Amino acid sequence: MNFYKNKSSKVKIIKTTLLITILLIAFIIVSAISYVSAVSENIANSVFRLHVIANSDSEEDQNLKFIVRDNLIEYMNSLTSGISSKQAAIEIAKEHKQDFYNIAKKTIEDNGYDYDVNIEIGNSYFPTKYYGDISFPAGYYDALKVEIGKASGQNWWCVMFPPLCFVDMSTGIVPEESKETIKDNLPEEEYALISDTHNNSINFKFKLIEFFYKK
Repeated sequence: MNFYKNKSSKVKIIKTTLLITILLIAFIIVSAISYVSAVSENIANSVFRLHVIANSDSEEDQNLKFIVRDNLIEYMNSLTSGISSKQAAIEIAKEHKQDFYNIAKKTIEDNGYDYDVNIEIGNSYFPTKYYGDISFPAGYYDALKVEIGKASGQNWWCVMFPPLCFVDMSTGIVPEESKETIKDNLPEEEYALISDTHNNSINFKFKLIEFFYKK
């Protein structure tokens, strides 16, 4: 009789342990998802990006993409000098949307092509991108999207606000002024997440966001 009682007790203990383990795993997953969602939203709410898509992957179309990109960034920088918030940058971009179209279209024509251009300001997916010593995890960001011609070529991404499009990748260093702008627009946790690449705990959190948002 004792044998069956002991066996029954062991089964109950195993079932209870298994249930607790499942609940603990579920809690960890829910907590991770909540953390990733909150942090990603805070980061996305602080930056305005540029997304340029070439007509095709031919060398000529890719080179044209970069020329269009440079002219648009130069114009955007002339408009946003002194701007201290993402929303202000978006409002300026909306007000000058037709100007962006005209600049892109003229650039294309000046380089001997007749492609049309589609300009949109909206929310779209971005992969993980590195700008010098600042990293932005994959996720959905507000952006100025520029589609050249058939828009079937490779994408090019950068951050228009804060201005990181002209970061010198060869040095791997973002200007302190740009860092201060990012820092002023992000909570401390989120700023550490994108800037502190030498902290193992921060790196783990960054990888966690990548895991949930990677396509």
